[in-house]
Amino acid sequence: MTTEHEIPPTENPSWLGIGAVLAAIGASVCCVGPLLLISLGIGGAWMSAFTSMETVRPYFIILTLIFIGLGYRKLYLIPDSCEEGKACASSEVKHKQRMIFWIGSALILLLLTFPWYAPIFMN
Repeated sequence: MTTEHEIPPTENPSWLGIGAVLAAIGASVCCVGPLLLISLGIGGAWMSAFTSMETVRPYFIILTLIFIGLGYRKLYLIPDSCEEGKACASSEVKHKQRMIFWIGSALILLLLTFPWYAPIFMN
């Protein structure tokens, strides 16, 4: 049983954002990891461990896009079932949720596309 202020786990969309971020990190670890290690002055075997993740990158990309799509669906396509008088019924809260979604999605997509602009940082 939940109290008036608690949101049941099935209605809480935060797992969508967390899942998208984790999947994006998994998809970009093959490219961001080596760059991070080079910038710290670390090389060698650590680099090969991260570059071996390249084979699973497409699966993480698909997973990330699924989570972003589910978040979009939750915010825009599913009719809101929030009761009148609760915080989630406020248009200001909805606007903030949508802004956070778009800013987060932009940052996640930057992580996903990192392999294409990573050579800029290597030169």
